[in-house]
Amino acid sequence: MSHGSKGILSTIQEYSLPLIAGVFVALGVANAAPEAYHHLLEYQLLPWQLLGHDINLHFLVNDVFMVFFFGIAAKEITDAVLPGGSLNPPSKAVNPLLGTLGGVLGPVGVFFLLVHLFYDGADNYAAVANGWGVPTATDIALAWLAARLVFGARHPAVNFLLLLAVADDAIGLGIIAVAYPDPAHPVAPIWLLCTLAGMLVSFGLRKAKLQSWPLYIVLGGGLAWLGLIQAHLHPALALVFIVPFLPGERPQMGLIAEGEDVPGADPAHGDTPLERFEHRLKLPVDLGLFAFAFANAGVEFSNLGALTWVILISLLVGKTVGIFLCSWVGCKLGFPLPTGMDMKTLGLAGLVAGLGLTVALFVSAQAYTDPLLQGEAKMGALFSGVVFGLALLAGKLLRIKKIEH
Repeated sequence: MSHGSKGILSTIQEYSLPLIAGVFVALGVANAAPEAYHHLLEYQLLPWQLLGHDINLHFLVNDVFMVFFFGIAAKEITDAVLPGGSLNPPSKAVNPLLGTLGGVLGPVGVFFLLVHLFYDGADNYAAVANGWGVPTATDIALAWLAARLVFGARHPAVNFLLLLAVADDAIGLGIIAVAYPDPAHPVAPIWLLCTLAGMLVSFGLRKAKLQSWPLYIVLGGGLAWLGLIQAHLHPALALVFIVPFLPGERPQMGLIAEGEDVPGADPAHGDTPLERFEHRLKLPVDLGLFAFAFANAGVEFSNLGALTWVILISLLVGKTVGIFLCSWVGCKLGFPLPTGMDMKTLGLAGLVAGLGLTVALFVSAQAYTDPLLQGEAKMGALFSGVVFGLALLAGKLLRIKKIEH
């Protein structure tokens, strides 16, 4: 590949241009030809089902492709908790997890307050209140991009936000399973033993000092994915349970790592299964985010309503305030922010987490059956994209010093 081509690809990856393009293309097609858009997403590509799921674009993107996106995110978090990382020692991972709690409770609290103000006494009060799970969502792909642009790729706030967003999405997927269950497919937690088996297999591969990263992904990841989808939970998080087992050049934490030397690896060049996993998949995943955005951001512009602003304010204010307060309390309890973060960067990270967009759109479809309420909620989720611009502006006004290396 020529130097010029590498430069173009680097720019495309750095600014997540496929993701941004996918959002705009989805919005354009969904509003110009809504029937064609939905037909394209749901068109059955193969004449059979996989574990009861139609094999269409929506399934391949959300249930298969996003497994690898979350896997790359898990690799970044794994790096951060290794010695020398921004979340090491492990006590530094407590603060972003407390922030996650605030990132759920804050939006829910603001949501119920606003629903009471706008809908108290209304006939549809209960139906509107059922959407409390919508503003708990964070669009990890867009939030990760915004964080890198605001803070720089190597700022500790990026890994702080990444861990928070992954945990936040895990809680969000749990909320969908519990609060908005599919009567035809009730949650079957016994299948999570299969996910546990995937973790044990990966642990065994590591103890055997096997260096082929595809073995971990296919064997351990395959079992984890099967367990989640058969439990009727979203399988996108499958590799989050597996990637931390991949041997890295530094000792890892807990059962996942024993600090053993990695035969055949060159620590100075990061030539380890953990690094090779990211190196081989990062470009395909970054380019594939176009498909993710296209499959999830296609919302039809509908009439605005009070619920639109309830969702938007819950995301913007609830996320920012909730994350800031819970992480601040964590600091007071002796769980510090990652080195290099302060209250200013914490508040800005909380704002970035308010990017609900595609994930909030997905939850809106589960929470509301009334087309009018669903349309208003989806517009609120769509409008949360304004956080992207607000975060960039705030970064300039607060004179955030970027850390790129």
